[in-house]
Amino acid sequence: MQIIAWDVERLDGLVALWNQELVSDFPMRSQLFQQNSFNDHNVCYDSSAIAINEKDEVIGFIVAKRWLELMEDVDMDLKKGWIQVLLIDQAYRGKGIGSALLEHAETKLKAKGIEQIQLGGDPWHYFPGIPDQYKEVQTWAEKKGYGKRIDTYDLLNKTDKQYLLPDDPNVKYSLLEKSEEKQLLSFMHRCFPGRWEYEAMKYFELDGNGREYVVLKKNDQIVGFCRINDRASPFIAQNVYWAPLFQEELGGIGPLGIDANERGHGYGLAIVQAALYYLQQRQINTMVIDWTTFLDFYGRLDFEAWKKYGIYLKG
Repeated sequence: MQIIAWDVERLDGLVALWNQELVSDFPMRSQLFQQNSFNDHNVCYDSSAIAINEKDEVIGFIVAKRWLELMEDVDMDLKKGWIQVLLIDQAYRGKGIGSALLEHAETKLKAKGIEQIQLGGDPWHYFPGIPDQYKEVQTWAEKKGYGKRIDTYDLLNKTDKQYLLPDDPNVKYSLLEKSEEKQLLSFMHRCFPGRWEYEAMKYFELDGNGREYVVLKKNDQIVGFCRINDRASPFIAQNVYWAPLFQEELGGIGPLGIDANERGHGYGLAIVQAALYYLQQRQINTMVIDWTTFLDFYGRLDFEAWKKYGIYLKG
């Protein structure tokens, strides 16, 4: 076994290993892997690595990240790092390869000033944490010093019910116009600085035209938002990562947020209903909300728990 540098030339072998091990739960596409594990500016190439065997075949890999985007106004933790994914060929497990890759990543991240590491939950993540069905992975992580903080869920709505656009004379729900880009970014910076603001900035950087943002307006000012995603979106978004599991087209909902000064009026649930309405206008009736703990809240709009993850941190 040999550990070599993170290299996009190994893309086919990396994707093949992923699908060999995880395809039934999390089918990988080359486009998605390149987007999240190579094109993301936050990938730490010196902390990430690939394990190969004597036949030069990929038998394992680790992807590590820290905040490297050159966006001074975005509020992100510069002392936090992430392990996006650590995967070893089943035939080679129990030989210390995973431990060697993790130690390599942790050492490099700590040398860059990282004080806390999270398993998953990175910018352009695949998972918010360790999938709950992989109990042995969670146990292994705990032995490596990672502690579980909370469980989180992906939710699924696969119903024949038709949703209406909320009717409220005091506010308006609509899809964002491209001309409203600056207004949305200003709203995000004021109300949701950090990750959600960053994701909105990247959306427009990648030529988003507004169709992925349902906005709530009061007196012509944006006071709430909800992202929606489908196969026509400018990049593969987190709530449609696992679309190959479905024969029909999958739509994604979230994140969403309401201005703190406008909460308590039912706008949060209403904007999700608006998101459902707009996706159904695109003939999409199977929808996922990713990375949430609000099962009862979304259950009021017929979402049910689909996938479960444990969020693990060290440091």
